[in-house]
Amino acid sequence: MKLTSQTNYAVRMLMFCHSKGDRAKVKEIAAFYGLPERFLFNILQRLTAVGLMETTRGRGGGIRLARPAEQIMLGDVVRLVEENFEMAECFEAGGTDCPLINTCGLNKALSEALRSFFDSLNRYSIADLTGSEFNIDVLMRLNLAMKDPVQGKAN
Repeated sequence: MKLTSQTNYAVRMLMFCHSKGDRAKVKEIAAFYGLPERFLFNILQRLTAVGLMETTRGRGGGIRLARPAEQIMLGDVVRLVEENFEMAECFEAGGTDCPLINTCGLNKALSEALRSFFDSLNRYSIADLTGSEFNIDVLMRLNLAMKDPVQGKAN
């Protein structure tokens, strides 16, 4: 299974907003990840629609998490943003003629594997994915220090 780029960057947008601490701008997230703003706006629409992000227009506007990062679980984000978890034909809605659909051992095994996948991801919140020395907080500080050497020295 491979997650889409949209899911990957949806998680990264959430991580960025948590690490930022206050309202973020799509423009600064796009610059940080080297992505087109339009791509991130599409992801933001989805994150807002499912209640993970909030947007505020106007001078002091921007985007932020809709709830505490400790309450946003990675598996839930993936499930809400990713469009397709059809691991086999029998997972497709109405897409199979298989007479074993309700009794198939393969279907049972794959369904169990998918549940385990989400259970494993849900052991991590967005807060868990940020803040370590190998994660986004360090990169954000380094990025800030490179852009503003005076402020970088103060940290």
